[in-house]
Amino acid sequence: MTIVVTGAAGFIGSNIVKALNERGERDIIAVDDLTRGDQFRNLVDCDIAHYLDKHDFMMMLAEGELDGEIRAVLHQGACSDTMNHDGKYMMENNYQYTLSLFNHCQSEAIPFLYASSAAVYGAGTTFVEQREHESPLNVYGYSKFLFDQVLRRRMQEGLTAQAAGFRYFNVYGPREQHKERMASVAFHNYNQYRKDGKVKLFGGWDGWGDGMQSRDFVSVEDVVKVNLHFLDHPELSGIFNLGSGRAQPFNDVAVATVNACRRHAGEPALTLEELVRQGILEYIPFPDALKGKYQSFTQGDIGKLRAAGFDAPMLSVEEGVSRYIDWLIAHP
Repeated sequence: MTIVVTGAAGFIGSNIVKALNERGERDIIAVDDLTRGDQFRNLVDCDIAHYLDKHDFMMMLAEGELDGEIRAVLHQGACSDTMNHDGKYMMENNYQYTLSLFNHCQSEAIPFLYASSAAVYGAGTTFVEQREHESPLNVYGYSKFLFDQVLRRRMQEGLTAQAAGFRYFNVYGPREQHKERMASVAFHNYNQYRKDGKVKLFGGWDGWGDGMQSRDFVSVEDVVKVNLHFLDHPELSGIFNLGSGRAQPFNDVAVATVNACRRHAGEPALTLEELVRQGILEYIPFPDALKGKYQSFTQGDIGKLRAAGFDAPMLSVEEGVSRYIDWLIAHP
């Protein structure tokens, strides 16, 4: 039986496909929308059984052509551009697509793992998987929030198969280059440093010092491990935060990025203070357009994830970013 990965040519989806290959899995249907054709590069080193456009895939499901053929669905397909304010498109592509696929999986008793988002918490300061802490600030976050509510109701009624959603925090790592402005801070820091010999971060605002706004940065390596843990444990259902469980400032990302690049150039590591003094790290005024719309702090409570049996350590920014820069330099 086949495993379906939607959003397979995207960032997290392609990393999941590669990890499945490393387990010996080859019977994989990769589902995506390749209107932007250059995303195919994320699948070049992966082995799949078949590729389907998302609309063709949903039509085949509706017509019963894949009945009895699917072992599990790992649903990563979505518009992840938080700056896209086309609500009609966002709700169709994120909410309705997920709902239709979930309903099919429940009717056929197929395990269903899907990408939610920490964007459901909005400007909140408590990041626990409970309704009272959820208040998305944009239609992207709302599209993720709304389906999470569907899952909660259905879990109360009783599921016919596993359904688990992962609230991704700030994910970084290989195969994200196509995301452009929505790519991770580490990706942008790397490209700034390679191009200009310096990294620029937002200066202080809202009580935070220069570069001290902090996020829960999580390596895509850990995101993949969690997805595979749940794939191996179909008895686990629910909504789970998926972050590192620690908040680290943007300064940490910049320092890790620059020092990884310096290591490859045979140069010694520098402290934050040395980077600032030498002009390698520069702070720019906090943009007026982001004031009141910016998460200055996120830190996922991953207690529920740990209770579900995922006990592997999460990479720190220092570890994960250094490994990511190694990959970027090896894949120019």
